[in-house]
Amino acid sequence: MNLTNNNEEKHKSRRGFLTKAAKGGIAALTLSSVTASATGLSDIVGDEKRISPLPSRIKPDHIVRSVPENMVWGYYGADVPPVYRVKDGDVVEIHTVSTAGISKNDPEAFFKDNNLPIDQHAQEIIDIMKHVQPEPSGIRGHMLTGPVYIEGAEPGDTLEVRILDLPLRSNYGVNSVWPGGGGIPDAVTSRETFVYRYDKKKNTASFMEGIEIPLKPFMGVMALSPPPEMGRVSSIPPDFFGGNLDIKHLIKGTTLYLPVSVPGGLFTTGDCHSAQGNGEVSGVAIEASLSLVAKFIVHKGKALKQVRAETPTHFIAIGLDPDLDKAMQNALAETVNFIQNELGFTFNQALSIASTGVDFEVSQVVDRTLGVHAMIPKSIFTKKKFTYWS
Repeated sequence: MNLTNNNEEKHKSRRGFLTKAAKGGIAALTLSSVTASATGLSDIVGDEKRISPLPSRIKPDHIVRSVPENMVWGYYGADVPPVYRVKDGDVVEIHTVSTAGISKNDPEAFFKDNNLPIDQHAQEIIDIMKHVQPEPSGIRGHMLTGPVYIEGAEPGDTLEVRILDLPLRSNYGVNSVWPGGGGIPDAVTSRETFVYRYDKKKNTASFMEGIEIPLKPFMGVMALSPPPEMGRVSSIPPDFFGGNLDIKHLIKGTTLYLPVSVPGGLFTTGDCHSAQGNGEVSGVAIEASLSLVAKFIVHKGKALKQVRAETPTHFIAIGLDPDLDKAMQNALAETVNFIQNELGFTFNQALSIASTGVDFEVSQVVDRTLGVHAMIPKSIFTKKKFTYWS
């Protein structure tokens, strides 16, 4: 779509999705909060340079490589020193790795046992496993790259993350099942690891003949730091600042909006997936090594309290809670709140629209804090025009 429309059209665009954020973060994601007043925000608009689409061949302003000194094993925190600094509006390529199935004590064994070459990518993982240490207090989670400091981002701002590309960095991915894991933990009696080889011509992954899973790469974890008072937290459960959302729709060409809680935001990413079904029911997806190529845009004073997302065709409202029923209620509350306050309908009209036109999907049931996301189609609002950057 034309991104040089006038201000009135911009008001109706995706930026309106952020113009009124519900108060109170996760606590606000309740049915009672749907009728609460929203925090008033100005239209999120940028100058022509910031909203123009990028050329098809993306040349990043910065590359953050997945070397041991750029990795953090399993946690976020306001006191975690940034490994890189970028400017508002920069395009950044962030390399990540998957350590699924790989032992810290003998990381080479995984590659030998599965007849995989110890190439440059494998050597990178081996070096990381040998030199990156877990969080000293015992917090455990994913192997992540970051954090990246975005200049100009301050508490009370919103960071827009435009996902420009997600290239695969290897020719394989890993899925596992294990006793006590996944959505039916008591039913699993043995551990087994499945190595999915990629057919990049077909754009599929397979661990045995007769099974072909379409490749749809996305980042499982995209997070900013939590507020300082939360200290260091594990990357396993998602929260209002993002994290392990595991939403399969956040592929190339989509957008994530994250609330900024600390100076610089401190963006961290990893837990990449080359494919995943809604629910992530074995406990993991096809765990992969990807590069995230993203444009970071800071929206000053736009106080978003709960992570949101957008695709060219849908708005995505997110509900989180350790209880799946409550996560569903929270997703519904976010959806009704958005349709009512952003699009100008009454509460009852918004609830009716949510019931008849919105799909609620289980993001994942395996990350302690469970997720439900609502896919709100732009197409059902026939008298509204939504512009988008891609």
